[in-house]
Formats: sequence, C-alpha cells, structure tokens
Amino acid sequence: MKKLLFLLISVLAIVLAASAGTRDDFKANIKASANNLQAYPDSNLPQLTPAPSGYKPFYIDHYGRHGSRWLIDPKQYAQPVEQLAKADSAGKLTPRGREVLAVLRSVKAASHKRLGELSDVGAEQHQRIARRMYRNFPEVFAGQAVVDARSTVVIRCILSMLNEVDVLKSLNPAIKLTTDASEHDMYYMNYSDRTASQLRRILQRARRDSIVSHYVHPAHMLRVLFNDTAWASRNIDARTLMTNLWDVNGNMQSHHQFEKVDLYDLFSFDDVMSMWNYNNISWYCWSGFTPLTQNYVPYMESNLLRDFLGKADTAIASGRNGAHLRFGHESVLLPLVCLMGLNGMNYSTADLDHLTDRWQTYKVFPMASNVQWVFYRKPGSDDILVKILLNEREARLPAQVATDCAPYYHWRDVRRYMLDVLAAKPHVTLPAAEAK
Repeated sequence: MKKLLFLLISVLAIVLAASAGTRDDFKANIKASANNLQAYPDSNLPQLTPAPSGYKPFYIDHYGRHGSRWLIDPKQYAQPVEQLAKADSAGKLTPRGREVLAVLRSVKAASHKRLGELSDVGAEQHQRIARRMYRNFPEVFAGQAVVDARSTVVIRCILSMLNEVDVLKSLNPAIKLTTDASEHDMYYMNYSDRTASQLRRILQRARRDSIVSHYVHPAHMLRVLFNDTAWASRNIDARTLMTNLWDVNGNMQSHHQFEKVDLYDLFSFDDVMSMWNYNNISWYCWSGFTPLTQNYVPYMESNLLRDFLGKADTAIASGRNGAHLRFGHESVLLPLVCLMGLNGMNYSTADLDHLTDRWQTYKVFPMASNVQWVFYRKPGSDDILVKILLNEREARLPAQVATDCAPYYHWRDVRRYMLDVLAAKPHVTLPAAEAK
C-alpha cells in the first residue's frame, strides 16, 4: 500500500511539474504559446554532451520543417479585418480596437500573394542551423562529404533546403552536394495516408465543436476590442475571430517587419493557456498516438522512418562521411517524433482534458524544427553509436532502448527498437461508411 501511494504521489508530482513548467515557459516567453507558429528557439541552445572516448561523428540522418512562413489560409488575415471593420462602421470599436484594425489591415496587405511562403526570418533560421550543424559536427562535412538534400515540392520547403545547403557548400566547397524536390519522393517525404485521414475525419466530426467550446473563450478579447459587447455578441463571430487573431498574432514573429507588433493584450494569461491547450489537443488528435484514432496516425510516417533506417544502413556500410537532409512540414515531423517515441511523445491517452500535462507540442515543432540522428564510430570498433537531436537538443528514446552512454545509444539497439515499432503497426477497423 505504501509503495502504491508513493507511486501515485510521484506520478502526480511529475504531472504538476509538467503543467507548471508550461505556464512558466509561457510567462518567460509568451511567443512560445504560438505552438507550431513559434519562431525557431535557438537563442539559448544547450551544450552538447561530448562523445565517448575515441568516437567521432560521420553521418547525419535528418528531417527538418520549413522555416517561418506567412499564414496559409487567406481567411485568417481577411476575417478579422472584415469583422473589426464592420464594428468600426457601427461605431462599436474601442480605441484599442481601432489600433488593432489598423495593424491587421497592414498585415493583410503585406500578405498579398505571399500565402504560405517562406519569410525572411524563416530563411535566416535555416542558415543558422546549417552553420551550427557544420560547427558541431565538422567531421560529417569534411573533405568530399556526400550530402544528399531532398525537399517536398512546396516552395517554402525548397527554399528552406536551399538556404541550408548553400551555407554548407560555402563552408566547404568540396562537399559533393545533390538537391532534389520531386513527386517521386513524396511517398516518404509527405505521404498521404488514407486510413489516417479517415480516422482524423471521424474524430473531428465527433469532437471538434466540443473542444472549441471548451477552450475558446472570447470574453476578454471582446472587452478589449468592442465598446458594446452585447452588440459584438450578436454581430461578431467571436470564436472564429479569436482563433484567427490568435494565429495572426502568433505568426507576427515570422517577419522582421512585424516582430515588434504585440497583440497579446487581447488575451488574458488564462486565455493564452486555454488557446494553447486547444491547439495542442487539436494537434494530438491530428498526429499523436491515441485510442481515439486506434493508435494509428503516427504510422502514416512509416515510410519515412524506413527511409531513415535504410539510408543509415547504407551510410554505415559505405564508410563515407556525409548527410541525408530532408525538408518538409510539421504535419510530418510531429507524427514522426511520436512514432520514434522521442521525449515521451509516444504517450497515448483518450483523456484530452489532462493531455497537456504529459504531451506538449511547443517543444517539438516550431518553425524550422528538425530531427537529427547523428552517427559516431571509433577506429577498430564495429560498434556504431547514435545520438538523436530534436531541435538541436539531445533527445531521449523510450526506456525499452537501454544505453550505458546516454544521450548516446548503440545503433544496433536503436535499429532493433525502430523495426519493432514498425512491426507493431495496428490493424484499423473503420465504420462501414468510411471503409468504402
């Protein structure tokens, strides 16, 4: 009984610490609450743990998200302007509301014909990542290193790739570099999994409205923007306005011209936590392991994980140094991280109300987020080590992958674990109407 009580207290302490940690993180940097719209957090990266004696890096297996971008949906820019302009015409905006409308009109005008495109900040993120990668692992890129870079066919990803490899090539012109962006590679770079799409659609139909109503509360925002909240309640689509303003504001950090714009006064701190919870839960339903989607969705990245494993085997067998660099999207990187089980992101639950105590996406997929498997070898030994970095921070694998040299792992153990994960892909049962 005492052991059980101790275990329960320990689990509760971990949960409370995680929850408090998120609040503290957002108090220290409120822009992190923008989640997948957060600019890449590279201003205070930790020191990397030195490799065991005699081991040197020789190969990097990588998937990276594109850098900061413009929002993709034009309605996110247009709807807030339309709603506030309607209120302004009726004389219903506060002075702050009129200021916000002016800002939103400026942002909307700047976004014209740039929807989804890489921003100036996004390009710089990949340039810096490349410089650090070269500095941290010079042996990987030494001499005539073979660097194969692939991108999805989306322009922001292609430009992210080019910004990164151009820096690598400038640092060592002898690198043997190839780049490509083709539908030929989309089966693993950005695979459209029909089963995952069906499961997502079923869950969204069942849960979306209740999740929105539970987490999106516009009362504070309405008081800041409108001098007649009763009028606003009748005439403004407040929840849609709040979600769009949340994203437009969160994405300001993607652009140098708007980086000093701050609309966080539209949201109380409770709103910040609630909107992040809403976003975090939405991404969990979309990308995570959960019984609500039969623990299947991360397996949509099975082809990509197999590509990681296959290219690693080829690189090890070749004896050469170099890297495979892939550039894509957070909608790929997040389920990939879950499938790999990095930092506990393979957590599975149907309890969405307490999800955010254990599963936190802002630490996983900011703009330019990336996974790097860095491989090490030692002369005279066939024991290959691998260290996994998530956003250039040392990541941990599940406890099933034992190691005597953390954060380094023996490649044979990692490889076996990943193959076991792939072999455990669940069989999915769809309702008859969806299975057709």
